[in-house]
Amino acid sequence: VQLQASGGGLVQPGGSLRLSCTVSGFTSDYYAIGWFRQAPGKAREGVSCINRRDGSTYYADSVKGRFTISRDGAKNTVYLQMSSLKPEDTGIYYCSADGAPTCAKVRLSYYYGVDYWGNGTQVTVSA
Repeated sequence: VQLQASGGGLVQPGGSLRLSCTVSGFTSDYYAIGWFRQAPGKAREGVSCINRRDGSTYYADSVKGRFTISRDGAKNTVYLQMSSLKPEDTGIYYCSADGAPTCAKVRLSYYYGVDYWGNGTQVTVSA
């Protein structure tokens, strides 16, 4: 299984960015894709997740109403649309995958139990 993340960058507060995570290697839809982020000096935290099997989603309270996770099955890509960005959203964003259709690890920020990681992409929100 391979995950390739992209889309980070520098944006002003209130701006938007869209992250992408292209997934390959799964032979069925029995998995979930999540996003974690890590700010300098802080632990990695779960941000959002989508269950590939039924499309159910999860958002951390800190991003609810501002971030939207979605999938494009034809492209095997999961997107994280981030709007109304705040300086506290700054960090390295990692996409993750679990070989089970559950977002529990993201919801619990159980990053050390994640099955697969993609590369990180830097998001900086600053004036």
